[in-house]
Amino acid sequence: MKAIVLAAGYATRLYPLTLDRPKALLEVGGKPMLERLLEQLEPIPGLDEVYVVTNAKFAGVFGDWAAGYESGREVRIIDDGTRDEDSRLGAIGDLDLVIRTAGIDADVVVLAGDNLFTESLEPFAAFGLEKGAPALGIYDVGDLEAIKRYNAIELDEDGRVTFFEEKPEQPRSTLTGIALYFYPRAGLGLVGEYLAEGNNPDQPGRLIEWLVPRTAVYGWPVPGRWLDVGSKETLSEADRLFGG
Repeated sequence: MKAIVLAAGYATRLYPLTLDRPKALLEVGGKPMLERLLEQLEPIPGLDEVYVVTNAKFAGVFGDWAAGYESGREVRIIDDGTRDEDSRLGAIGDLDLVIRTAGIDADVVVLAGDNLFTESLEPFAAFGLEKGAPALGIYDVGDLEAIKRYNAIELDEDGRVTFFEEKPEQPRSTLTGIALYFYPRAGLGLVGEYLAEGNNPDQPGRLIEWLVPRTAVYGWPVPGRWLDVGSKETLSEADRLFGG
């Protein structure tokens, strides 16, 4: 099994903190966010490589970090070659790039580098393997208004996603799908197929929205707390949460 961390954004909302440092390497509770994310992957059996995909601006910074990071798994930095917001490949474009350039032929866990979890992600990987199908993390934000910034999810009694809508104007549920995905080896080709059709290469949930009517996709309820660090406010919240 492999893991792919999506970290090719420029985090302009966090300027000046991210002018010369990628968001995923900002510290929360005295430790880079990326390291906290990798700690939650550590218990997953059979996960032998982690790919961090970033841009040309920050590839060197990630490379320096990786050189000093001690882990039982290999961490590889992938530079997508882009240098600004206008040339970005998008999250799905970056996912496809890693799959192709690294020649990945294995089950894959995909995560956003700015998402944080308080609980291990080992059960998520086990869930994906058990289903043998695409899966994503599901979180109840408890607020229909907040859902409008994310996506709305509905599940059947077996946990299969029956409805998925990005940025819903009139959400019917407070469940949202987050940037935590499992793609089985047999389904990796669907990423390239999605892009070949000319679909939106950004917002990784768009790929799930495309997949739902085509194949079984399952939702896994995320235990504990989940934080999407996209602003100075959520960065401060994460720092308090993990600072003890």
